[in-house]
Amino acid sequence: MAYIFQQLLNALQLGSIYALIALGYTMVYGILTMINFAHGDLFMVGAFFCLILAVYLKLPFVPALLLTMTGVACLGVVIERLAYKPLRNAPRVSAIITALGVGLFLENFTLALSPYPKNLPSLIGNATWKIGALSISSLQVIIIVVSLCLMLVLDFIVQRTKTGMAMRAISWDKSIVPLMGVPVNRIISLTFALGAGLGGAAGMMYGQAYPVIDYSMGILIGWKAFISAVVGGIGNIRGAMIGGFILGSTEIMTAAFFPSTYRDFVAFTLLLILLIVRPYGILGTPHPQKV
Repeated sequence: MAYIFQQLLNALQLGSIYALIALGYTMVYGILTMINFAHGDLFMVGAFFCLILAVYLKLPFVPALLLTMTGVACLGVVIERLAYKPLRNAPRVSAIITALGVGLFLENFTLALSPYPKNLPSLIGNATWKIGALSISSLQVIIIVVSLCLMLVLDFIVQRTKTGMAMRAISWDKSIVPLMGVPVNRIISLTFALGAGLGGAAGMMYGQAYPVIDYSMGILIGWKAFISAVVGGIGNIRGAMIGGFILGSTEIMTAAFFPSTYRDFVAFTLLLILLIVRPYGILGTPHPQKV
């Protein structure tokens, strides 16, 4: 039992990171019906941004987290304004190709600056507590608690504020809301900022848990976070959170009882099965189109 509880704790840690990244995918899709395939690379940029703050500015955890989220959020807004805004009325495949191009640019730009894997210094004093045979580290607790707090804040913004109401209105019918005085461009940019900021926070915390970072770290993790968003119901905020924890639990439990090489196989098989059984995800809803 202690072994199972230990693995559940690990699943919460990994699932919370997947959930934070998945929120960026699902928010952008909910407003623009577009998959931002560059989002996994924003996660990677967050880890390198934290590296700069930790090595050169010697900042502690909380200021580094806030500055990392702010910096990556600003980068997300710049990408939206320069790369995605001109393509809002273009065919969807144009936006997808552009997103892939932006991701490749971020990867190769980071590769040019840092061609070798880097060690991210620890910003959290890592103490370990023993409860019987169960080991709980302060790093795990901080990652889980900070992630849950960020998710709750985002859920509050979306469900309880006027900005969140505007986001939901744009998601429902983007052509009507300008007639109601909603600043569509500003709300879309804010959505990108929130999603990118959460991705940056996930990159920083992932770098604290697994301290070797490189330019390609966002590719596979980005795809897994995308799977989390689809599993939960892409376009649904709470669904993305649930999907992240489901995928994290699936991966950890697979590695706990089977060879670890099966993790990715199981994760992608989960996506395929879900798309067959419930194509719109756990909390997603079908959107029939009238013809």
